Amino acid sequence: MNTRISPLRCAWLLCLLGATGRIVSAAPPPVPAPAPAVEAPSPVVWEAELAGFGEPDYGEAVEKLFADFERTTGKPLQPGPRGKVGLKIYTDSGPGLTTPPALIKAVIAALEHRGFASEKIFLVGLNQLRLRFTGFLPGFSLGGTSFSGHPVYVLESGRFYDPQWFYDSPLPSRFASGVLEQHTAPETSAKDSAEQDRKSFLATPLFLDADFWINLPAYSDHPVLGVNGALVNATLWNASNTQRFFRSAANAPAAVAEMAAIPELRERWVLNVVSLERYQFIGGPFFNSLYTVSEKKLWMSADPVLLDMLMLDRINAHRVATGFRPVLVEDRRLLDYAEQLGVGTTKTAETKWRRP
Repeated sequence: MNTRISPLRCAWLLCLLGATGRIVSAAPPPVPAPAPAVEAPSPVVWEAELAGFGEPDYGEAVEKLFADFERTTGKPLQPGPRGKVGLKIYTDSGPGLTTPPALIKAVIAALEHRGFASEKIFLVGLNQLRLRFTGFLPGFSLGGTSFSGHPVYVLESGRFYDPQWFYDSPLPSRFASGVLEQHTAPETSAKDSAEQDRKSFLATPLFLDADFWINLPAYSDHPVLGVNGALVNATLWNASNTQRFFRSAANAPAAVAEMAAIPELRERWVLNVVSLERYQFIGGPFFNSLYTVSEKKLWMSADPVLLDMLMLDRINAHRVATGFRPVLVEDRRLLDYAEQLGVGTTKTAETKWRRP
């Protein structure tokens, strides 16, 4: 596969967004070729009502949505040449606001039913400690790196980045302790540290090793990005050295949009599945139970922008109802940029709902 990520496209992105970042590869391949075009996703959102939040409840809903997706799109969620599928989970707000483990087990069961071997279904998460605290990895006393027998790739270990795949931005790194901390990038010599400081390495298993991957975010508001959901889980929570963007309102929206628009990443990114079991409307991404809401609904869409916009509408409604100002239009530039790059649509009125 060509490892150079569309340099002409990157130049266009910079002109369009006025951003400082660019998406490049460390070394061009022998025969350069443009990345394959990726169609804009259809504005279809599947919805299932949940009887509860247990594994059987999620299992019934996931199977229903997957079957209708396959029937209506003609795209089977079955093994291909690689025989692997990746699940990008969210645990970075810590216990209380995470992808529900019961939902992950239901998705795994549906994929196994479609022919994937258990060991070929892998999970991708950012931080080992938070993965253990939220139940996706065994406790320290037990050790291990699997979730119910399925491999869990911990990105901060540095073992799942490829030096030829990175997003390049001159915005300097700013590390800080706490929920947003990221420490690990591929090892480099001292003389290369300045150059490496501007690179965010991409998690390659999702788009190099898997036939396809599914994004399973949790939702909250975000002081810099407006909404912390599908787009952010697939980009800034899916790469190294991205704390610098979380602290920059001028650069973060453009960085997320550009990374989400990488053709190689989007090509195998088939679905986004989100449970409304718990989402937060104030104080995110740090978990605060006082500002969380629960609905017995499961949503699924190929369009991450549309899901983020629909959830932002819900977040704003709860903010207003409790006396807080809504997330303003200027605070949601992330979604507008992503729409301009063809990642999805912000036009919620055009949503095509399917409730099988």
